[in-house]
Amino acid sequence: MTTDVHFGGCQCGAVRFRVEGRLTDASICHCRMCQKAFGAYYAPLVSVRGVTFEWTRGERKTFRSSNVVTRGFCGDCGTPLTYEAPDGMAIASGAFDDPSAFPPVTQFGTEAKIAFVDRLQDLPGHPTEEDLDDAPFLDGLVSYQHPDHETDQWPPQERPR
Repeated sequence: MTTDVHFGGCQCGAVRFRVEGRLTDASICHCRMCQKAFGAYYAPLVSVRGVTFEWTRGERKTFRSSNVVTRGFCGDCGTPLTYEAPDGMAIASGAFDDPSAFPPVTQFGTEAKIAFVDRLQDLPGHPTEEDLDDAPFLDGLVSYQHPDHETDQWPPQERPR
Protein backbone atom coordinates (compact mmCIF):
# COMPACT_ATOMS: atom_id res chain seq x y z
CA MET A 1 0.00 0.00 0.00
CA THR A 2 1.36 3.41 -0.93
CA THR A 3 0.79 6.56 1.02
CA ASP A 4 0.32 9.93 -0.61
CA VAL A 5 3.15 12.32 0.30
CA HIS A 6 3.05 15.97 -0.67
CA PHE A 7 5.57 18.76 -0.14
CA GLY A 8 5.34 22.50 -0.36
CA GLY A 9 6.42 25.79 1.06
CA CYS A 10 6.72 29.49 0.57
CA GLN A 11 8.06 31.34 -2.44
CA CYS A 12 11.50 32.04 -0.95
CA GLY A 13 12.00 28.55 0.55
CA ALA A 14 12.43 29.71 4.16
CA VAL A 15 9.37 27.67 5.22
CA ARG A 16 8.67 24.14 3.92
CA PHE A 17 6.20 21.42 4.89
CA ARG A 18 5.41 17.74 4.33
CA VAL A 19 1.97 16.12 4.27
CA GLU A 20 1.42 12.38 4.41
CA GLY A 21 -2.04 11.04 3.67
CA ARG A 22 -4.83 11.43 1.18
CA LEU A 23 -5.98 15.01 0.69
CA THR A 24 -9.50 15.27 -0.68
CA ASP A 25 -10.97 18.40 0.94
CA ALA A 26 -9.85 21.25 -1.33
CA SER A 27 -11.94 24.41 -1.48
CA ILE A 28 -12.06 28.03 -2.48
CA CYS A 29 -13.12 30.70 -0.02
CA HIS A 30 -14.48 33.98 -1.36
CA CYS A 31 -15.02 35.75 1.99
CA ARG A 32 -13.56 39.22 2.27
CA MET A 33 -11.16 38.12 5.01
CA CYS A 34 -9.66 35.43 2.75
CA GLN A 35 -9.50 37.88 -0.17
CA LYS A 36 -7.40 40.25 1.93
CA ALA A 37 -5.25 37.50 3.48
CA PHE A 38 -4.32 36.18 0.02
CA GLY A 39 -4.35 39.52 -1.79
CA ALA A 40 -6.53 37.81 -4.37
CA TYR A 41 -10.13 37.36 -5.52
CA TYR A 42 -10.41 34.17 -3.44
CA ALA A 43 -8.33 31.79 -1.33
CA PRO A 44 -7.71 28.22 -2.54
CA LEU A 45 -7.18 25.92 0.45
CA VAL A 46 -6.63 22.22 1.20
CA SER A 47 -7.61 20.81 4.58
CA VAL A 48 -4.96 18.72 6.34
CA ARG A 49 -7.33 17.35 8.97
CA GLY A 50 -6.82 13.62 9.48
CA VAL A 51 -3.39 13.41 7.80
CA THR A 52 0.18 13.71 9.05
CA PHE A 53 1.49 17.24 8.68
CA GLU A 54 4.90 18.61 9.63
CA TRP A 55 6.93 21.76 9.10
CA THR A 56 10.27 20.65 7.67
CA ARG A 57 12.07 23.99 7.38
CA GLY A 58 11.60 27.28 9.18
CA GLU A 59 8.59 28.55 11.05
CA ARG A 60 5.58 30.44 9.86
CA LYS A 61 4.53 33.71 11.37
CA THR A 62 0.89 34.10 12.30
CA PHE A 63 -1.77 36.77 12.32
CA ARG A 64 -5.00 36.40 14.27
CA SER A 65 -7.52 37.60 11.67
CA SER A 66 -10.59 37.05 13.86
CA ASN A 67 -11.57 35.68 17.24
CA VAL A 68 -11.53 32.15 15.77
CA VAL A 69 -9.08 32.15 12.87
CA THR A 70 -5.29 32.43 12.73
CA ARG A 71 -3.48 32.78 9.42
CA GLY A 72 0.06 31.59 8.83
CA PHE A 73 2.51 33.10 6.35
CA CYS A 74 6.21 33.30 5.62
CA GLY A 75 7.75 36.18 7.53
CA ASP A 76 10.44 36.60 4.85
CA CYS A 77 8.52 36.62 1.56
CA GLY A 78 4.91 36.95 2.76
CA THR A 79 3.53 33.82 1.07
CA PRO A 80 0.15 32.88 2.62
CA LEU A 81 0.46 29.37 4.08
CA THR A 82 -2.32 28.44 6.50
CA TYR A 83 -5.87 28.98 7.62
CA GLU A 84 -6.16 27.70 11.20
CA ALA A 85 -9.54 27.34 12.91
CA PRO A 86 -10.90 25.30 15.84
CA ASP A 87 -11.87 22.47 13.45
CA GLY A 88 -8.38 22.14 11.96
CA MET A 89 -5.87 23.62 9.58
CA ALA A 90 -5.90 24.15 5.83
CA ILE A 91 -2.89 24.88 3.64
CA ALA A 92 -2.87 27.36 0.76
CA SER A 93 -3.18 25.24 -2.38
CA GLY A 94 -0.63 27.33 -4.25
CA ALA A 95 1.99 26.63 -1.56
CA PHE A 96 2.09 22.94 -2.54
CA ASP A 97 4.81 21.95 -5.00
CA ASP A 98 2.05 20.59 -7.27
CA PRO A 99 -1.09 22.67 -6.68
CA SER A 100 -2.81 21.01 -9.64
CA ALA A 101 -3.16 17.87 -7.49
CA PHE A 102 -5.89 19.56 -5.43
CA PRO A 103 -8.85 20.62 -7.55
CA PRO A 104 -11.45 22.38 -5.41
CA VAL A 105 -14.60 20.45 -4.58
CA THR A 106 -16.58 23.27 -2.92
CA GLN A 107 -16.71 27.03 -2.38
CA PHE A 108 -17.26 28.99 0.81
CA GLY A 109 -17.99 32.63 1.55
CA THR A 110 -19.93 33.04 -1.68
CA GLU A 111 -21.72 36.11 -0.31
CA ALA A 112 -18.50 38.04 -1.09
CA LYS A 113 -17.75 36.30 -4.38
CA ILE A 114 -16.71 38.83 -7.01
CA ALA A 115 -18.99 38.42 -10.03
CA PHE A 116 -16.29 38.40 -12.72
CA VAL A 117 -14.51 35.42 -11.15
CA ASP A 118 -16.91 33.13 -13.01
CA ARG A 119 -15.80 34.65 -16.32
CA LEU A 120 -12.00 34.49 -15.89
CA GLN A 121 -11.74 31.50 -18.23
CA ASP A 122 -13.25 33.66 -21.00
CA LEU A 123 -10.38 36.17 -20.93
CA PRO A 124 -7.69 35.90 -23.60
CA GLY A 125 -4.57 34.10 -22.39
CA HIS A 126 -0.93 34.67 -23.31
CA PRO A 127 2.27 32.81 -22.42
CA THR A 128 4.93 34.92 -20.67
CA GLU A 129 7.16 34.91 -23.75
CA GLU A 130 4.56 36.94 -25.65
CA ASP A 131 5.17 39.85 -23.25
CA LEU A 132 8.80 40.33 -24.31
CA ASP A 133 8.02 43.12 -26.80
CA ASP A 134 6.10 45.15 -24.22
CA ALA A 135 8.21 44.08 -21.23
CA PRO A 136 11.77 43.46 -22.49
CA PHE A 137 13.02 43.24 -18.89
CA LEU A 138 11.53 39.72 -18.84
CA ASP A 139 14.16 38.55 -21.33
CA GLY A 140 16.93 37.02 -19.24
CA LEU A 141 14.75 36.79 -16.14
CA VAL A 142 16.43 34.79 -13.36
CA SER A 143 14.05 33.37 -10.75
CA TYR A 144 15.07 33.39 -7.08
CA GLN A 145 11.95 31.43 -6.19
CA HIS A 146 12.38 28.10 -4.42
CA PRO A 147 11.95 25.23 -6.92
CA ASP A 148 8.90 22.99 -6.68
CA HIS A 149 10.77 20.12 -5.03
CA GLU A 150 12.66 19.42 -1.82
CA THR A 151 16.15 20.87 -1.42
CA ASP A 152 18.78 20.04 1.20
CA GLN A 153 19.72 23.67 1.55
CA TRP A 154 18.15 26.90 0.36
CA PRO A 155 19.17 29.32 -0.94
CA PRO A 156 22.04 27.54 -2.69
CA GLN A 157 24.10 30.74 -2.75
CA GLU A 158 23.76 34.34 -1.71
CA ARG A 159 21.69 36.38 -4.08
CA PRO A 160 20.88 40.05 -4.31
CA ARG A 161 17.94 41.32 -2.30
